[in-house]
Amino acid sequence: MTHQTTARELFQTAYESRYTWDENFPGYSADVQLVKGNDVYTGTIRINHDLSVEVTGIADEQVQEGIYTQLRDIVTHRKRSNFEQSHGKHEFSLGQQDPNGAVEILVKGDSMGSNYKIRGREICQVSRVMGRMAFVIDTHETIDTGFGYIASLYDAVFRKAQTDEVTSVLKFEDTYEKIGNYYIMTKQVVQEYKDGERTPAEFIYSNIKLLEPASV
Repeated sequence: MTHQTTARELFQTAYESRYTWDENFPGYSADVQLVKGNDVYTGTIRINHDLSVEVTGIADEQVQEGIYTQLRDIVTHRKRSNFEQSHGKHEFSLGQQDPNGAVEILVKGDSMGSNYKIRGREICQVSRVMGRMAFVIDTHETIDTGFGYIASLYDAVFRKAQTDEVTSVLKFEDTYEKIGNYYIMTKQVVQEYKDGERTPAEFIYSNIKLLEPASV
């Protein structure tokens, strides 16, 4: 009798194969430089042990908010979460397999209408509908840290949920470096394509220092 790998098992394996920071993660500080067109902004950032985010030293509030949002996204992907707590109530079923060997995982009971594609032990596509907006994120390249994978080359296509009209496309290229025991982003290049125009942005993190663990 052959063992049939269930959709839940496939998804759980890929979910648990992502690289995340462990409970000993102390947090870190860094200098940040954002290059957007001809404009260059510099400041400092801090991600604390509790994964709260601080951005300081940037006069332009909108730019500071943009860097904060980007760091919150990083934290969301590096935060370790229990599979049962996150997905225990969802029902999973297998969908189609695409020509590249990626298997569709259909989810029932998810408030954001999420579906996924799994290739090997990695999640290579996330599809969600959030109100009037729908988006699909495709991962093209990953980094194998030895402790899980990190997406390094990926794009996000945003559409109007009702009409399927593409509103914008974002292409990401992320660079990571091992600092102490942890992989931390040192650079992110984002290309936004919207209304026929391309807007590039580069987030560069330097002088990265792990924070000292709080004394008990």
